[in-house]
Amino acid sequence: MNPILGSRGAVVAPHSLASQAGLDILREGGNAIEATIAVASTLAVVYPHMTGIGGDAFWLLHAPGQGMNSIDACGAAGAKATRELYSGLDSIPWRGPLAANTVAGTVSGWGAAYDYSRTRWGGRLPFARLLESAIRYAREGFPVTRSQEENTRAKLAELVNQPGFASTFLDRGQIPAYGQPHRFPVLADTFEQLARAGAEDFYRGELARQIGADLAAIGSPVTAADLASHQARIKPPLQLRLSNATVYNMAPPTQGLASLQILGIYDRIRQSGWNPDNAEGVHALVEATKQAFLLRDRHVTDPAHMTVDPSALLSNKTLDASAAAIPLHHASPWPAPVSDGDTTWMGVVDAEGRAVSMIQSIYFEFGSGVVLLGSGIWWQNRGCSFDLKPGRLRSLEPGRKPFHTLNPAMAALDDGRLLVYGTMGGEGQPQTQAAVFSRYVWGGHNVRSAVAAPRWLLGRTWAEQSTTLKLESRYPPHVIQSLRKLGHPVEMVADFDERMGHAGALVLHPQGWIEGGEDPRSDGCVAAW
Repeated sequence: MNPILGSRGAVVAPHSLASQAGLDILREGGNAIEATIAVASTLAVVYPHMTGIGGDAFWLLHAPGQGMNSIDACGAAGAKATRELYSGLDSIPWRGPLAANTVAGTVSGWGAAYDYSRTRWGGRLPFARLLESAIRYAREGFPVTRSQEENTRAKLAELVNQPGFASTFLDRGQIPAYGQPHRFPVLADTFEQLARAGAEDFYRGELARQIGADLAAIGSPVTAADLASHQARIKPPLQLRLSNATVYNMAPPTQGLASLQILGIYDRIRQSGWNPDNAEGVHALVEATKQAFLLRDRHVTDPAHMTVDPSALLSNKTLDASAAAIPLHHASPWPAPVSDGDTTWMGVVDAEGRAVSMIQSIYFEFGSGVVLLGSGIWWQNRGCSFDLKPGRLRSLEPGRKPFHTLNPAMAALDDGRLLVYGTMGGEGQPQTQAAVFSRYVWGGHNVRSAVAAPRWLLGRTWAEQSTTLKLESRYPPHVIQSLRKLGHPVEMVADFDERMGHAGALVLHPQGWIEGGEDPRSDGCVAAW
């Protein structure tokens, strides 16, 4: 597979209409942030089971001569989201109004990024222009993807009775079929209000009042006051020095720490010829994943509640100890991590060499399943990851941020290349990032084949209950057999299995040209010029 080439800009996203919306902005002279807002808003319409403006988002921002920055657009638990609210329950419900218990931060991230664009990157396009594609598709319709059709069918039983779901996502009671036009007229009105008033209106304006009333009407513990107190935060990302690159990712409350740890551990133990195409490389990456997840689940939570500096978990001492704990000739026992996820990742590089790696999510497919009828917004269920027992690492408390699987990535290679990459997929995100990075940087793949090649996944994601090592069936039989002999509980899945995530990657070369690769498991493409 040959990469897609560009010289003045490129966009990769898991839906082709969103990639093209971003490219339109670049061709009009917009920068990478402005294009990303166009991509993100379009995805929030045309990929509705994966994302929406009722979720959270995280950004990495790179510009030549400027330090790398990140945007944390994660909402906290509402003031009424107390453990007493869930009295008699062992855990927070996955669906319904009680699952819609955290502020949606995505739009605040758009606003913070837009302000950053104008003050730091010379952005000039009106905010309303960046939402035009989203408004048009929401108002006039877009063709349903197979992914939307299949996920609606698979989750319908647990969603159909949630407030607003059937009237929003079904067509006269039927599941919209592949290719059938689908519209969100109320959401179109909401986007038009954002275009007129700006992102701030979602939290402290006319739209905020409507959203607050909608949330109250369904019995969500999130209030208009919670919206008003929310702010996106710009902060430095985590970074880790590898043998031939510096890799960047999001700080807590995300699992970006685990993504960096996997690469740091693998870099310490890898041998010539190891990569995710052979049993030795898969085994080493799987065992590195186990070590990284153990550290993540011991420490990562809302940063205001962490007792360890995340950078200390990336120290040579910590990574050396984790690397030393890896058995090279057999699989180690594995307790099952418990996390699902449903997300969209996008990457943009513009003509000035500025780049964005951005991810936004509603957590499970369709989030909480709740749709706010007055604003047309489907709300996330990220807060169902809180623990109802007090005194735990991730105990539910009003105003506390939930643990996030989301983590966009970038890497500055020592030879001057910039790798912009990421994926959706819950627990699979750090694993897929490791596969893409190691294939491209150490495994002899080009950027497109690194994304498309067969992938592995340890444990559960996308509401899977099994804790096996899943392998796409395109792996050769000898690789499968070798992993089983090492003691891995191998489970074979489809050739291009959506559970492996929707990844993507762009490479900016020091001479200024760009390569890109999209994921054939998604509905996306690389759009470049």
